[in-house]
Amino acid sequence: MGENGENNCEVEQAPSLKPRSVEHKIQRDEEAYRLFAGYEEKPTKTEVFGWYLYGMCSYFIHTVLIPIVFPLILSQTVSWPSQPQQRLVKNSRGLECRQREFQLYEMLTYHKMKLFSVEFSALEWTSVSWVIGLILAAPILGILSIHLDYGRKQQFISAAVTAVGAVFCLPAGFFKTRWIFPPYIAAVVAANTIAGACHARHLGLMVRGLVGSPIRKSQFPDRRAVASWLSLHSTAAGCLGAGLISAFTYHMLGKSDDSFTSLWVVAIFSGLIWFIGIVHIISTNRPGPNADVPSNSVPKTHVISIFEYPHAAGSLAGVFLSSFTTMCIFTGGILYSIGDLCITPVNILYIWLTYFIFPLISLPLAHPLQLVMRADAVKMQLLGFILSAVVSGFGFYYHHQNWNKVHILIFAAVQSTATGILHAFGRVLWLDCSPAGKEGAFSVWFSWMRAVGTCAGFALASVYPGQISKSFGIAFCAAILGKIILIFGNISNFAGAKAAGHVREHSEKGSPMTALGSGAEMKVPLSTEVQEEVRVQL
Repeated sequence: MGENGENNCEVEQAPSLKPRSVEHKIQRDEEAYRLFAGYEEKPTKTEVFGWYLYGMCSYFIHTVLIPIVFPLILSQTVSWPSQPQQRLVKNSRGLECRQREFQLYEMLTYHKMKLFSVEFSALEWTSVSWVIGLILAAPILGILSIHLDYGRKQQFISAAVTAVGAVFCLPAGFFKTRWIFPPYIAAVVAANTIAGACHARHLGLMVRGLVGSPIRKSQFPDRRAVASWLSLHSTAAGCLGAGLISAFTYHMLGKSDDSFTSLWVVAIFSGLIWFIGIVHIISTNRPGPNADVPSNSVPKTHVISIFEYPHAAGSLAGVFLSSFTTMCIFTGGILYSIGDLCITPVNILYIWLTYFIFPLISLPLAHPLQLVMRADAVKMQLLGFILSAVVSGFGFYYHHQNWNKVHILIFAAVQSTATGILHAFGRVLWLDCSPAGKEGAFSVWFSWMRAVGTCAGFALASVYPGQISKSFGIAFCAAILGKIILIFGNISNFAGAKAAGHVREHSEKGSPMTALGSGAEMKVPLSTEVQEEVRVQL
């Protein structure tokens, strides 16, 4: 009886264990199929707003902190011969300028600092440090591209590089010597470039989660609309952060005579704000379809797989030229306004605020305009290049005249819209050309080329601070070249998405997954082992 009792006990316990085993295997098969099919979970509103938050907390790094704040801090480390106190001085154009602002301009542009018998201005010193950061970032991006696409370390990489970059912002003014700034600036540039790649990769995964992949040809406008909406609003949020930091920089610069310490405070707050972006990183994790593939089994040539996709490789030229053009116009225009036109400090603040805040209105309005025009990312980039060509062309033609303040503000608003459109839709074109599972390898190229173009535009304008015709003339040529490449390079939004596997020509009957957002359930095929156990239970 004891044996029978034990047997009965085993029989009674079996039904309670079987369903849990079957359920576990079903869940395991569902997860495996989702990874295999490239399926992404639909992002929540919290995740989307968190992604916007990181854009707001990081966009100002390469638009305000590096090209404005760091050169200003560097200019305070050089000694300037004492001059008799005067309220007004005349510049080379015969215009009267306030002595304090004009002296600051000369410390930025003309006072030289020696490095191995080579002399650099504060702006050029920043450019050299920027280049060092890009050189350091290149091999790191090549290595991390594998870990961004394979394994589950994406969250750690994003948080780590953001923390490193934020930390290097804090001691920027601890030593009042120019020699310490190249490591600081290089570390911030490298961290910002890597973090930008992680941020761009996340966009590609969210778009796939919202519209699915692959999709039918008729569904491609939906993908285009969703990607444009996310990218435009993220850029607008970033402009808001840049506007706040630029206003804070102006406030601290005129607050006291100790400009070095005041600007150091700006760098500290920039690091703290950048660090806030980690909230989004630690709260959201998207490992991608290759999460369970060990990264050490991936070939080292993974990072150059972008050149197997002509549309994606061609889009990099547009990313570089757009970044180069916009930064060259911005830096050259600001230097010309201060040094040649003697714009008062409060008007410089108005120019900054117009440039950074106006996209909060113009970029959201660009989305319905795109839908009405049925324009893809390539056509919207052409619009951005046209606006930049108009601004730089007018600036080049009328560089001998004294510009009116109202005209400067109008062109600042137009150029800020062009900058936002070029950045937002350059990112959309890139993600449409990125195959599922290779977003990391493609995003590192997007982020690095964007940083290289921004650095090149800043360096060119810094070399010719008093010659606006050269800065605007070269920017005009770059904008025209960008249009030529997009038009005659046969770069296509739809063709790039089709080559990347995001679009299929015809509807596939019996597809194991239904379109996302239709309300139907996802049908997941079960393994033979699980099917057999379910049949036995029945």
